Amino acid sequence: MLLRCDSVNKFMRLVLLGLLLPLLVACGQANNAQKFNSTDITGVDFGNTLSLTDHTGKPRSLSDFKGKVVALFFGYTHCPDVCPTTLNDMKQSMKLLGAHANEMQVLFVTLDPERDTQPLLAQFVPAFDPSFIGLYGTKEQTATVLKDFKIFAAKVENKGRSGYTIDHSAGVYVFDKTGKIRLYVDYGTKPDMIAADIQKLL
Repeated sequence: MLLRCDSVNKFMRLVLLGLLLPLLVACGQANNAQKFNSTDITGVDFGNTLSLTDHTGKPRSLSDFKGKVVALFFGYTHCPDVCPTTLNDMKQSMKLLGAHANEMQVLFVTLDPERDTQPLLAQFVPAFDPSFIGLYGTKEQTATVLKDFKIFAAKVENKGRSGYTIDHSAGVYVFDKTGKIRLYVDYGTKPDMIAADIQKLL
């Protein structure tokens, strides 16, 4: 039987559509699965190195936490609001993960090595959750880490009062289980949204 050219074209289009439809559906499902509430920064060329000391005195690097999703936050213990709020949000996010909470590690890097000594970090950071780890370094080490992670931090002297505060970037970097940087969580993102993003990386 002979088919006219336009009939052949219609027939081929139907065959191709039948073959491609399952693939298109699968791709759509994959794309939907990878939609995050936070900013997807997969593939950025920064945030690769982190060599500091934890609040127990142990040297630490990002490679120590492979196999876990890591939430990395920069702050300081004298921070009046942003830092404790963010740490509390991380705590609530972990609770929402339920049985998978042990697959997440929260790291708090101090921007204030002058005041945030090892004993102070050991008291402050685990107070939010015993699994949270505080990290510190020398001024030089801290400056290197801030540059690598593109973190803004500026000391602000308190006029008429002793001491100072630090204006700083307030987001959280999230790494997947292989140690690759994946997300940037804006300050104020709700714990349920954070937990949903982390769940996708587990």
